[in-house]
Amino acid sequence: MSGLKLKSYFSASVEVAMGLARQELGPDAMLVHSRRTTAETRSLGEYEVVFASAPPAVPAPGVPRATVPVPVSAIDRLAQEIGELRKNIADISRSSGQQTEQLEARRNPELSRIFGELADAELDVDIAEEIVERIAAKAYDPVGWRGALRAELESRAVVDGSLGDRRRILTLVGPPGCGKTTTLVKLAALHGLSGQRPAQILSLDVFRIAAGEQLRSLAAILGIGFQLVESAAALPQILAEHQNKNLILIDTPGLGPADMEESDELACFLATRPDIDVHLVLAASMKARDLSRTVDRFEVARPNKLLFTKLDETTAFGPLLGESIRTGKPISFLASGQRIPEDLESATKQRIASLVMDECTKQPRAIGAAAGG
Repeated sequence: MSGLKLKSYFSASVEVAMGLARQELGPDAMLVHSRRTTAETRSLGEYEVVFASAPPAVPAPGVPRATVPVPVSAIDRLAQEIGELRKNIADISRSSGQQTEQLEARRNPELSRIFGELADAELDVDIAEEIVERIAAKAYDPVGWRGALRAELESRAVVDGSLGDRRRILTLVGPPGCGKTTTLVKLAALHGLSGQRPAQILSLDVFRIAAGEQLRSLAAILGIGFQLVESAAALPQILAEHQNKNLILIDTPGLGPADMEESDELACFLATRPDIDVHLVLAASMKARDLSRTVDRFEVARPNKLLFTKLDETTAFGPLLGESIRTGKPISFLASGQRIPEDLESATKQRIASLVMDECTKQPRAIGAAAGG
């Protein structure tokens, strides 16, 4: 008697790969694990799912199927193979907090479809698996599974869209081209529109030609003060000079991997100023791995919030939620497009869940008085 067999299926989405497996192996096939393909197997598809199946017993000639005797040794071998397979499944499951029995929930077509949707949204596979297993474990009525998915996503989303409430100094840091300056202007415009409190823009971006003058012009249009700061070392004195301002927005130059040494002075300053609200600005269109590497690289600046821009340039929002979960940092604002200040919104749990579930348009709503604090 041959033992249990493992077989991999490749496709552009987890859901399609699962369908291929169940079509060939039948509904009783067990899902072992799913993952993104490696560089070597990427040509076969974006995702790989591995299923386990046992071949059907073949009765001896002339003997009815129901009365085929099975040798004890064959039963022992099969039991040993099943035991080894379950041990392997348990080892895989421990990394994402699952139990072996919970993996059988994937046999449900609706739960498989939900898992496929989360994978297509490029949510971390371990997080997606945990969400599906929690939905299955709570024994929701199938009619309520969509609501259960939303509840699970909202429970994991951490947001903090406050501006000027607890901290009156806000700094934006991030890589080049992520939209820091445009986002800063949006925040300044929303603040100016929502109240008459004095505000000040400071810019440390002395590297880009005419960048300071452009920001100065925009600040003048908004009726907000502007000052170009030559170095982070000058910030303490300048901040003291503007201590009467209720909101100070600090723009910083974009720093690529080769430019991080230039951030040492700013990082040292921010380490001594816990009163400064540091937002790491990231493009939502970045790949998940690049996003994680960028977040880790900017940890020297000690950002306490994540701010995502360019929502209109992607349709997969799982990495936003996944990165917030991985780092424990709340998402503060979401930005899309160039309109000032319309294309900016304060992040909410409901909005994050809707983006991941692809149940709303990608155009954010402008926030009003909440942004100005």
